[in-house]
Amino acid sequence: MTNRNDRLRMQRRIRLVLEERRAAFAARDSEPAVDPEATMEIPPPQRAVGRVTVEY
Repeated sequence: MTNRNDRLRMQRRIRLVLEERRAAFAARDSEPAVDPEATMEIPPPQRAVGRVTVEY
């Protein structure tokens, strides 16, 4: 059996944890959303400078 002081302390800790989680989720949701349908510029591939022989 816990006494009143212990219960109040546990409730305070739970409240702090919930506030921290809410703040973390709010910060995560504030990031700009990425549009998967948006077009993206793809740069042309770089030309190779030298040749390499590949042995199998």
